Amino acid sequence: MKKTFFAAAFALLLGVMLSLAPLAANAQCVMCKTQVESARQERDDYDVAGLNKGIVYMMTVPYILMGAVGYFWYRRTHPKPAKKQ
Repeated sequence: MKKTFFAAAFALLLGVMLSLAPLAANAQCVMCKTQVESARQERDDYDVAGLNKGIVYMMTVPYILMGAVGYFWYRRTHPKPAKKQ
């Protein structure tokens, strides 16, 4: 009973934390930030939304690859049970 409760509480907490992650994902690396600031000084209408989307896109690729490797590892180590006839 306690183990199930703690597992559910952990899953809920993890879900809440992951749902708030996109709010903090609007970030830039130091080199990108320097480039944007220099471009913004030259032009006032410089839009950084595309740059931020590109950074988030590049950040998701390693997570997708790790998820795929984890999925195939799980499927390989946990074979399907044999069908009963």
